[in-house]
Amino acid sequence: MKDVEVLLQQSVKHLGLVGDVVKVKAGFARNYLFPKKLGIMATEDAKRQIARRAAKVREAEMIRLAEVAALVGKLEAIELNVTMKSDPNGNLYGSVNAAKIVEMAAAEGATFTEKDVRLDAPVKVVGEHRIKVHVRDDDYGTVKLNVIAEGRTKAEEEALEAAEAAAEAAAEEGPRESDD
Repeated sequence: MKDVEVLLQQSVKHLGLVGDVVKVKAGFARNYLFPKKLGIMATEDAKRQIARRAAKVREAEMIRLAEVAALVGKLEAIELNVTMKSDPNGNLYGSVNAAKIVEMAAAEGATFTEKDVRLDAPVKVVGEHRIKVHVRDDDYGTVKLNVIAEGRTKAEEEALEAAEAAAEAAAEEGPRESDD
């Protein structure tokens, strides 16, 4: 089967943007692109007409990308702190879920929904966590979440985490042999 050149009238995911001339199979063009008004045969006249529209779409895309970058930057600047009861090992008696994160972020001035928060599982451990937040399409930002054990300050938490990290590093090195 012969490939045909199609001028895209709308952006098609994994194919191209408005105004792009793409080569596709004749059946794909005839059965999908043409009936849905996503593309037309690539003639010189059609190319001239769509060039003006393509410039506007590209400009709108640049504006959208700038907005997304601004939203991601705003999310990166957010640091949420929550104090919860925990056992001596740092395991929380409760958990921090998407609803709690949205509630705390709203107090900081950020607006997103529970379904935008990407948690594999609720946060159940004391410490610093990076929470992924969906912005648009394939764009994500991260919010810093500090879970602090009730009765401890953030400085005490950081000192405890540093001591645990040092203990883990010493354990990985193993016992030292003496130079007798």
